[in-house]
Amino acid sequence: MEHPPLNIVALRLCHCRAEAAASEGSLHVAVQMYRACLEAAERREDEQAIQFFASKLSVCYERMGLGEKASSFKALAKA
Repeated sequence: MEHPPLNIVALRLCHCRAEAAASEGSLHVAVQMYRACLEAAERREDEQAIQFFASKLSVCYERMGLGEKASSFKALAKA
């Protein structure tokens, strides 16, 4: 797997890819991209971005029927 993007431009591109994949129904791709974004946010210690990407992951997992994973990311989003 690729390393999570560290600069803001790469992070934004990754986020755009995730949004596009989610809107097209390619949820596995969206999850992969959102996870990379989340890891980058964690490495940058950006709490607001961590909550945002955790929320996006929660929605994807909910759409995939993986309620337990969705709940764990929902909890992280509210932390």
